[in-house]
Amino acid sequence: MNIIITGCCGHIGSYIAHNIDKIKKVKRAYILDNLKSNRFSSLFNFKNSKKLKFFLLDLNDPKSLNNFKNIDIIIHCASMTNAEKSFDKKNEMYKNNLNCFNTVLNFCIKNDVKLLHFSSTSVYGKQAKVVDENCEKKYLKPQSPYAKIKLIEEELLKKNNKKLKYNTFRFGTITGVSTGIRFHTAVNKFCFNASINMPIEVYKYAMNQYRPYLSLKDAFNVIKFSINNNFFKNDIFNILTANHTVGQLLKKIKKYKKKVKVKLVDSAIMNQLSYHVDNKKILSNRIKIVGNIENDIKSTMKILRNLN
Repeated sequence: MNIIITGCCGHIGSYIAHNIDKIKKVKRAYILDNLKSNRFSSLFNFKNSKKLKFFLLDLNDPKSLNNFKNIDIIIHCASMTNAEKSFDKKNEMYKNNLNCFNTVLNFCIKNDVKLLHFSSTSVYGKQAKVVDENCEKKYLKPQSPYAKIKLIEEELLKKNNKKLKYNTFRFGTITGVSTGIRFHTAVNKFCFNASINMPIEVYKYAMNQYRPYLSLKDAFNVIKFSINNNFFKNDIFNILTANHTVGQLLKKIKKYKKKVKVKLVDSAIMNQLSYHVDNKKILSNRIKIVGNIENDIKSTMKILRNLN
């Protein structure tokens, strides 16, 4: 089986690429990135480089995938992902992410290629209860341009439902260490600030609000399961390891950094109510959630231990 991994230098994409040997059905993985993030280190020291071949490509070019033949699956990770900063780069993010998505979508349709598409649990927006994939559209109120784009991508897949096989995975906020790790998401940013003795910025009223978090280990496991079991349902699945409050996360961080400073701040993105995301739908398909957010925090604090 031949696959393409777009955005292979990112937080998720690099983890998949560096663990590709664990997916037995994959014989060849073409890994793509435009390297605009300058995360060249994501390409260092692959354990099984015989399975991998890197291409420097920008999916904004609709013809960028034209030379690939005999591809079975695309794992699409390529996108601008900083939700909070997306307010300042709204037009750029819309153009980049949708152009890249359309390049991948058109290639999949034209070449009968299956697609693993990553969305976000942030599409649920304002909630005050448990939410699942079957919630009414009125509850889909994304609070950032990034999340709004994810809903557009989901709708484009639905419109092309009969033209390709795919899964949309609504990922919780990613935790865990990879070669392409970034520090703009909540847990990683908290760990970094704690490590350099800077205040952890917590949005007002968010200390006791629940949000969904996803260990990289579980994100990879659902990808591995889909490929090895030909699990493509043309459907949407919530993927998360656990729902946690900011207060719970800070408590876990304090196990590895005793003195943690907290600063309350305002943010346009965090005016949501507290809510839990339900993941029973994916669990009903024999996929196991085995990750641990505290272990991810421990691993992240460990790689940052020399900063204090």
